[in-house]
Amino acid sequence: MSNVIPTPSVPAPDIVRCAYMEIVVTDLAKSRAFYVDLLGLHVTEEDENAIYLRSLEEFIHHNLVLRKGPIAAVAAFAYRVKSPAEVDAAEAYYKELGCRTERRKDGFTKGIGDSVRVEDPLGFPYEFFYEVEHVERLTQRYDLYSAGELVRLDHFNQVTPDVPRGRKYLEDLGFRVSEDIQDSDGVTYAAWMHRKQTVHDTALTGGNGPRMHHVAFATHEKHNIIQICDKMGALRISDRIER
Repeated sequence: MSNVIPTPSVPAPDIVRCAYMEIVVTDLAKSRAFYVDLLGLHVTEEDENAIYLRSLEEFIHHNLVLRKGPIAAVAAFAYRVKSPAEVDAAEAYYKELGCRTERRKDGFTKGIGDSVRVEDPLGFPYEFFYEVEHVERLTQRYDLYSAGELVRLDHFNQVTPDVPRGRKYLEDLGFRVSEDIQDSDGVTYAAWMHRKQTVHDTALTGGNGPRMHHVAFATHEKHNIIQICDKMGALRISDRIER
């Protein structure tokens, strides 16, 4: 591990969970066809520039934002914090780290209130917010169920060239390690890190970065995943499945 990220003197924000990802897409219609028509995410709102999607059990405005743009990219890995004061804490924390920060009282996306976006020391765009519009949980909307229903946002996966450096930074931020991969010398090559009570809210894997590897949604049963794979096979796009 080189160029260790210092631990700020101010407290880290109290993060509750991964909440949503905003991605920039070059073809909004094709992205809608994939995430809505194929995967079955539910549309909260949409316009000519963006689509706001959520999973079946979600009660906040969205878990995924698709925003039209010239180059495919991640605009934000967004985390919900415990209280409005924790947004202030996030801003102070990253300012002490010398990171670029931007605060918007009205939020960066529809449905989200006061929030701060930062470029973190690893080069990733993070967002922290508390205020958010609540929407209907669709658990009793049986008319909307699909065989491959995605029920909740589960985690992000981030690729970074120095996993030990990233692990130490996220531990300072309050994440805990649930699993890791180390060699015989104790060098970490991947780490799964959580805030909520699941295996992870984000994972760090080694490689050229910073870049996003994937955003993951959970299903209730393994057969839901098989249904999605079968659907992709029937549509002759099984080459997009990573095994």
